[in-house]
Amino acid sequence: MSRPERDLLAAAAAVAPAPVCGDAPVFGAPWEAQAFAMTLALHERGLFTWPEWAAALSAAIRAAQAGGDPDDGTTYYAHWLAALERLVAERGIAPEATLHERRAAFDRAARATPHGEPVVLENDPLRRG
Repeated sequence: MSRPERDLLAAAAAVAPAPVCGDAPVFGAPWEAQAFAMTLALHERGLFTWPEWAAALSAAIRAAQAGGDPDDGTTYYAHWLAALERLVAERGIAPEATLHERRAAFDRAARATPHGEPVVLENDPLRRG
């Protein structure tokens, strides 16, 4: 595991430890690993500090719990992604409207993708050529 990965896991551990196997994070789906990797990349570019990340992740988890989240670990990376999206919008990297449209495009692509095939945005039926 790289030093940034260790730092990220350590920062998150205070509020919500990421599932690990040995010393490597465990991901239930490819998008979880991608969200993790995006978080590392954006931190390395200076978008946020690890304490800012930990605070954002903690806030996303608390908000989900207040809304009835089962808090059983199955939604951990959904909270991770919510925190990441919030920081990206707050820091002006992508407006909330853009994030909303990308989520909708991914949902349409997922619905249009045959079972067992990877979901890619090119499968969005509303995609502009």
